[in-house]
Amino acid sequence: MPFIYRKSIVICFSLQFLFFLFVHGLPGSIVETLPGFEGVLPFKLETGYVSVNESELFYLFVESQGKPLEDPLLVYLVGGPGCSALTGFFFQVGPLIFNTTDYLGGLPELLYNPYSWTKTASIIFIDYPVGAGYSYATRSGGYHMTDTASAKLGHQFLRKWLIDHPEFTKIPFFVASDTYAGIITPIVAKEIFDGNEAGLQPHINLKGFVSGSPHTDTALEHNSRVPLAYRLALISRSLYESAKNSCKGNYVDVDPSNAPCLEDLEKINQCITQINKENILYPKCARLSPNSNNEEQSRRFLKANSQRFPALSSKIQDYWCQNFEYVLVDVWANDERVRDALHVRRGTVTTWYICNSFLQDVLYTYNVFTAVDYYQNLTRKGLQILIYSGDHDMVVPYISTEKWINSLNITVDRDWRPWFVEGQVAGYTVKYTDYGFRLTFATLKGAGHSPTQYTPRWCYNMFERWIHYYPL
Repeated sequence: MPFIYRKSIVICFSLQFLFFLFVHGLPGSIVETLPGFEGVLPFKLETGYVSVNESELFYLFVESQGKPLEDPLLVYLVGGPGCSALTGFFFQVGPLIFNTTDYLGGLPELLYNPYSWTKTASIIFIDYPVGAGYSYATRSGGYHMTDTASAKLGHQFLRKWLIDHPEFTKIPFFVASDTYAGIITPIVAKEIFDGNEAGLQPHINLKGFVSGSPHTDTALEHNSRVPLAYRLALISRSLYESAKNSCKGNYVDVDPSNAPCLEDLEKINQCITQINKENILYPKCARLSPNSNNEEQSRRFLKANSQRFPALSSKIQDYWCQNFEYVLVDVWANDERVRDALHVRRGTVTTWYICNSFLQDVLYTYNVFTAVDYYQNLTRKGLQILIYSGDHDMVVPYISTEKWINSLNITVDRDWRPWFVEGQVAGYTVKYTDYGFRLTFATLKGAGHSPTQYTPRWCYNMFERWIHYYPL
């Protein structure tokens, strides 16, 4: 009888465990080595999937290299929409970078990133929304997504991830994002607050969010490109004044009968069309991979130009192109050895793309054109927010970001001033405070779209100070 009783307990426990796995999915797997990196990884890396409705969302989790059970936890959402988490992991705030200085073909070499934000925070990188990177849907309808649905998906992911990682439920939590994901960030924050108030478990200890080059208001950003072009000396004062008068400050959706405005805009376009909009200081290069689903194009380029990489990869060279780095991640992420090391499920994603253009152009419905109202509603939530922009970015001009922040009518605590890294001006910053709500806006001198890709040391210094409540 005791034997039968014990056996019943074992069977019951096994059924409960199988039910848990069915509901929550398999826990993540620890990755100790990666192809291209010599030796054991100097940080704790976990990869896995979280099941949300019809989505299987792939993630990489890097535990803080400082004090993991005290340092804040971030979820990092990259832009696109539909760009892979590896964008943030390799090119923005993650712990590894590619060796581009002496690439001679084959599997790229990985190096440790001394300016990774994981030195002082734990970060979850998600292939998000479904269709990005290694994430996939269990049926075709699951790939259709909107801005608001994407925010709900991210919120559900976080609750489920924290169920499997209860040790992180008490520490401060932040949503971090880049470029297009900036419009999703305040919506995710609202979803988290609403879920907490509704008693959803586990409780998410949301303290704030941080967003770089944040897409926030489509019309405002587009209309800010002409004034920024003038500020950056890309167009003359006379042309700018003429366009401002003829277009009356509206440079998009122009009335077809407004011939003077259209003529001025044509002249402006001739001045800036050959400029790299992501960073006007960098050469404009042909897109090799980021928004292309043709991986064969990338491989052909590498094969034909591998001997040229030592010269092309140096940023001192006149013709260095950042897109070369994107070709390397395309090669690396599609290697079967890499997929096995990351525990990517076989047969789920045929080809990895840095950005899924089919998702962007066909499957995704853009239904939020301004997130300013979401920000306004969060100003009474006592959040800590960091917004940062490159001052040479014409995709999301810093002047548009400054303008919508000012529209919130929050109190300036410390007015516009330079901030420094090792005695040098790294950019400029202004701090706002209202009823416990604290917003810091900072620019990065000389940086472009996604400032972490251009000034990683300054960005790390900025983040480390801000996340630990030190002033810039």
